Amino acid sequence: MTSTTSADRHPTGDDTAGDKPERKPKPWYTSFGVQIIAGLVAGVVVGLIARTLGGTTLNPNWLTATVTTIGGAYVSLLTAAVVPLVFTAVVSSIANLRKVSNAARLAVQTLIWFAITAFIAVLIGIALGLIVQPGSHTGVSKADAADPTHVGSWWAFLTGLIPANVFGLSAQSQVVGTGAQASVTTAVSFNVLQVIVISAAIGIAALMVGKKAEPFLTLTTSVLAIIQKVLWWIIRLAPIGTLALIAKAVATYGWDALGSLGVFVISIYVGLVIILFVVYPIIVRTNGLSIKQYYSGAWPAIQLGFVSRSSMGTMPLTERITERNLGVPREYASFAVPLGATTKMDGCAALYPALASIFVAQFYGIHLSFGQYLLIVVVAVIGSAATAGTTGATVMLTLTLSTLGLPLAGVGLLLAIDPIIDMGRTAINVAGQALVPTIVAKRNGILNLGLYNARRNASDPFNDDDVDEKELEPAAA
Repeated sequence: MTSTTSADRHPTGDDTAGDKPERKPKPWYTSFGVQIIAGLVAGVVVGLIARTLGGTTLNPNWLTATVTTIGGAYVSLLTAAVVPLVFTAVVSSIANLRKVSNAARLAVQTLIWFAITAFIAVLIGIALGLIVQPGSHTGVSKADAADPTHVGSWWAFLTGLIPANVFGLSAQSQVVGTGAQASVTTAVSFNVLQVIVISAAIGIAALMVGKKAEPFLTLTTSVLAIIQKVLWWIIRLAPIGTLALIAKAVATYGWDALGSLGVFVISIYVGLVIILFVVYPIIVRTNGLSIKQYYSGAWPAIQLGFVSRSSMGTMPLTERITERNLGVPREYASFAVPLGATTKMDGCAALYPALASIFVAQFYGIHLSFGQYLLIVVVAVIGSAATAGTTGATVMLTLTLSTLGLPLAGVGLLLAIDPIIDMGRTAINVAGQALVPTIVAKRNGILNLGLYNARRNASDPFNDDDVDEKELEPAAA
């Protein structure tokens, strides 16, 4: 491994240094970030127009139906390639981790930092719940409570680690309609945690086989490159997806759902803002990195996470910016980011269940003991993996409520506003999934500071021609 890094070649962080010809700046409106913001603004406008056209949830107007279809199609495109992406990325990363010294230490430190940030997030959630008392300031009634359709449990998490098949896929059939009009629909889903288990086993086996496995690893690397290229094409459609997803949210929910649970919604977003703009900057700064560079590098993925409400759907972009913008070695990033997309959820699995549990307890007039608050912390720190491949925040909340002995029907009180707060929760998840690999890489001396501190390409942060492949190599430890 060469000891020459981009930090050595471009000490000023100027991507025009060296023998690269100076590129002519592209118009500002070609910037991915500008296009995303334009999509957000346009989505709000289109959503407000859609609300004026009337319609209901079951019978939406033509504009609401259109943006719902477009937004759903975009998220489906993002998630369709998740299984092959995770499989090839994890297998390749395990094979390539031999190029990074102390790979086991990197994995352990990654999990430790996942736990540290989750611990901080759950403490913020508990503090807000005790200070704001959201369960005592609500307009909902007990008639609005309903038992959740998905319930989390520790046993389900442990058994869920065992792959049902080699692809980690499952299918559910449902009868739609009655009589002669009845039809059977089959929905196929995947458990990402199972995919990671399968991929890790195959990657380790390939390492142990040695030279005979080289053709397989070469093929896997080639397939990974092809999948990534297709995903970058999909990601470039993000402004259109953003417009449709935001328009659908505004048209469907508007401000109506916020009336009775406004205090809870505000409390959640206050906590999310504290994590994103106070806790994460402190972590970045105390590790000797630029706060501005972290946000400018991670912001495209954070934006997409906010509008898509899917950590897994955003994962390809999260991995991309972690490598290309934040300077994390590809061999490590392709392992840490997929793992983080399933288990690193400071919004869904730490802040939200902590605050929501306190809300439910206050709503039903149940006093929580000190031991129960400790249980909230324990469940949040070690239980986030139980949400992998499932209905994330809802399952995590039911897991927390059942552990505390609180009424599961309390989940039904919050379902009306879940899509609204899920946008912020997912953005925090994605921000943390990019943060932890960056911090671990920095602390182990393998972060490419030349890429981290480089001037961002405002026109297109995902252009393959902008970065030399050697610049993605780990710095010499």
